[in-house]
Amino acid sequence: MELTGGEALVAQLEREGTSQIFGIPGVQLDYAVDALRRTPSIAFRTTRNEQSTSYMADGFARTTGKPGVCMVVPGPGVLNALAGLSTAFACNSQVLCIAGAIHSEAIGKGLGLLHEIKNPSGVFDSVTKWHAQANSTAEIPGLIREAHRQMKSGRPGPVAVEVPQDILMSKGEVTLIDPVGEDLRSRPDAAAIRAAAEVLASADFPVLYVGGGVSAGGAEAALKRLAERLGAPVVMSENGRGAISDRHPLAFTSLAGRVLADEADVLVIIGSRFADSRAPDAFWSKPGQKYVYINVDPNALTAPRPAGVNVLSDSGLAMDALSDELDGRQARRLSLDATRVAKLRAWCQTQIDAIEPQASYVRAIRAALPDDGIFVNELTQVGYFARVAYPVYEPNTMISPGHQGTLGYGFPTGLGIAAGNPGKPVIAITGDGGFGWCMQELATARKYNLNLVTVVFADGHFGNVRGMLNEQFGVAYNTELCNPDFLTLAKAFGVSAQRVEGGGTALADALKRAIAAGGPHLIEVPVGVMPSPWTLLRLKGKNPSAPPAPSVR
Repeated sequence: MELTGGEALVAQLEREGTSQIFGIPGVQLDYAVDALRRTPSIAFRTTRNEQSTSYMADGFARTTGKPGVCMVVPGPGVLNALAGLSTAFACNSQVLCIAGAIHSEAIGKGLGLLHEIKNPSGVFDSVTKWHAQANSTAEIPGLIREAHRQMKSGRPGPVAVEVPQDILMSKGEVTLIDPVGEDLRSRPDAAAIRAAAEVLASADFPVLYVGGGVSAGGAEAALKRLAERLGAPVVMSENGRGAISDRHPLAFTSLAGRVLADEADVLVIIGSRFADSRAPDAFWSKPGQKYVYINVDPNALTAPRPAGVNVLSDSGLAMDALSDELDGRQARRLSLDATRVAKLRAWCQTQIDAIEPQASYVRAIRAALPDDGIFVNELTQVGYFARVAYPVYEPNTMISPGHQGTLGYGFPTGLGIAAGNPGKPVIAITGDGGFGWCMQELATARKYNLNLVTVVFADGHFGNVRGMLNEQFGVAYNTELCNPDFLTLAKAFGVSAQRVEGGGTALADALKRAIAAGGPHLIEVPVGVMPSPWTLLRLKGKNPSAPPAPSVR
């Protein structure tokens, strides 16, 4: 059939199952936008900053299980979108960025065309796992098909396709392509599975440590099966929260993991980088300990991690194969002592309860959300604390920025989650510093009447930076903020807003009312200097103020 490049692009996206695109129209995208106007099955949701398009696509992807699509103009549009793409890359998120490009015959010539930058494709190379540029209208369906294959195969991650303006405008013969139906997951090597099973069959106290790769690969059922087959504790990283319900007797956070990992004779690392985000080394190791690594990314199987048995595979397929192999052996099963486990959980809870007011605020958020409600965590004092203090009961219901640590991502990511999950309540938290990145998206929240409650914990500072500077140098410099009146700001955009004082009980009541009312809602919570939660979060070292850690063996 004869189509313009814009029509071919939109038609292939529709065939791939795209239902929403987050973007900002611009001159290089006109023919794609006009094609979207004539395609009612795809909702084109516009934002007020390209940064938010990629964040929204990321939130949509991580909570719906479907690729998130954003669309931006070249040059400044692409550059603005990079923060969200870098977060998607850190969190194994299936995001497709469609970028316009200058006229194809001018690319690389430095003629000074509108939105032209030097080496635009090289920009994408730093934040995507694959990218390509269309050189003809006929190529577009194949590139979109390949983009989806790349997103879903190996380690999931963001991809990008650039389409020059003249290619979107030109007409040509186009053949649309059916989505690929085969299973694209990487399968484990049988010898590696046998080697891992040999290590685990003789283990006295195996511990499973899981990261975001488990949920990114939809491997929660396989994890539960393996953990129960071994009787092994499951320690979840921040990105791994929800891989197994916190109600499960084998589920633990990284706070309890300090004790469990120290007592383990075998650590099985599943879908995690297992490396400190602040320094290039593994964070748990001791002499004589054995290791099994299960990861689809070969970079997660090498130094600085201690050597062990490497299983390069999709985590779900590997765990099921490992469970099958163990079922065929006379492998021992660990039986945890219930009394000792209860003491470990109490040890953790004592330290959590001591951090106030954060503990009260986290309890309020959990009380306001049903099990399948979605909590978007942020880089703020309550958010840091929530990494180990917020109970998670279902997969992909606590969303974090991963090792990229993109301040301000929470509010726009929450908008994408609300757009993709209209039937679920969503709460995003942020500090007043982080909220400043994308506060203009209150307009987007109102325009599409998205069911998102955003809580701004306002202390008038970049609070964590202030704390770190004070800790290191005894004085903080230039961390003060000049804030708007958040209630007046929200109401100017037509968004309901209130200020909540009085602690966790008052916040829980306000959250429940806001969720029941539906639509966008802003809650400002004035706070002062909070106690540091980092003693609970640093995986190395011990909390000097904590009681002695109880043994579970």
